Amino acid sequence: MEETKIILRNIGRINPNSIEDYVRAGGYSGLRKALTMKGEEIISLLKDSNLRGRGGAGFPTGLKWSFVAKEPSDQKYVICNADEGEPATNKDRVLMSGDPHSVIEGMAIAGYAVGANRGYIYLRAEYPYIFPVLERAIEKARACGYLGRDLFNSGFDFDIEVISGGGAYVCGEETALLDSIEGRQGEPRMKPPYPSVKGLYGKPTLINNVETLVNVPVIIEKGAHWYQAIGTPNSTGTKLYSLCGNIKNRGVFEYPMGVNLKDLIFKTGRGTREGRRILGVQLGGASGPIINSSQLDMPMDIEGAAAQGGSLGAGDVMVIDDSNDLLAVVENLLSFFVHESCGKCTPCREGNMRLLQTIRKIRNGYGRPDHIELLEDLCLAMTKASLCGLGQSFPIPVLSSLHNFRDIYETAIQRGHQP
Repeated sequence: MEETKIILRNIGRINPNSIEDYVRAGGYSGLRKALTMKGEEIISLLKDSNLRGRGGAGFPTGLKWSFVAKEPSDQKYVICNADEGEPATNKDRVLMSGDPHSVIEGMAIAGYAVGANRGYIYLRAEYPYIFPVLERAIEKARACGYLGRDLFNSGFDFDIEVISGGGAYVCGEETALLDSIEGRQGEPRMKPPYPSVKGLYGKPTLINNVETLVNVPVIIEKGAHWYQAIGTPNSTGTKLYSLCGNIKNRGVFEYPMGVNLKDLIFKTGRGTREGRRILGVQLGGASGPIINSSQLDMPMDIEGAAAQGGSLGAGDVMVIDDSNDLLAVVENLLSFFVHESCGKCTPCREGNMRLLQTIRKIRNGYGRPDHIELLEDLCLAMTKASLCGLGQSFPIPVLSSLHNFRDIYETAIQRGHQP
């Protein structure tokens, strides 16, 4: 199945350390064009394109930018959230290591549109080898006038600094990320106020994911109507999908939003590694829903994932075949959540531990019929009362697996009660 390469167009075709290669491929033309426009015109263009955030929530990008732009402040910031902490996700790594100038260009356009003159790339701590790639790209962009003072005689100043992340999953949450940059332990903040009003150092701050920002220069160049024609009416453009798990052809692939999941698995992924039957698929990342094999004929867009009780998230597609123990998969995910919970709020801190303990009891033959109801009650409490989006989404794999694989839970409980 042929890919639609828009944001991956330069990967493997240019030298990521060569700004000349990037410019020859059309790089920084989006920034040049943006600097001839007004900030509100850029934001209006993004709204018309219906670009939605690629970091998980799918919030309209143009609307998010407008919140920061309208805030009166002597200082504003743009932050690229490159803290790619989802297990088995590496789409942002591919973009930053293979096409770093596209990230820089997207950030510079964002800064101009919202009135910010300072940007930060918050890079996952486990990507130390990407740090020098970004640093070199920033230095070359400064030397060529794409960063620094008075870009293209526009009167607009903008510069970028790379910051190494805190090494914790929770630092991918936008307000925990702010605490980390400010030198504190990364913990989610109460909202409101939102970062667009009171963000980094108390100033209005725009926070976007790597993939979101890389889309911006292309939209500026080709226009909103061109972008709208790709994908679906409510989920426009392309998406990067990470195929992983028990699948033959693993990797990062770019397709229009709404591509059929079954096609992703069998045409691009070429099916399971040993030709085994698919038991289920987890969508979007560690906190995404786990669907069964009868649900594979679905669109991979924001609405399609929402219909399964989750979000498109990072675009992960983790294939689980019938050689896997589903309860072991859920237990492994919960172990990760217990380890990565920041512990600030009780529902997430204690809820994850109780979920893990209960799943282990069921797996090890000590399950009771009322454990299913207990799991559901714990998930509901976490969803309603956790402080941040991470704690609210951690129960999704448990709830979805209970709904789609209830027979597996019931069989494990019955087996444990046999004399």
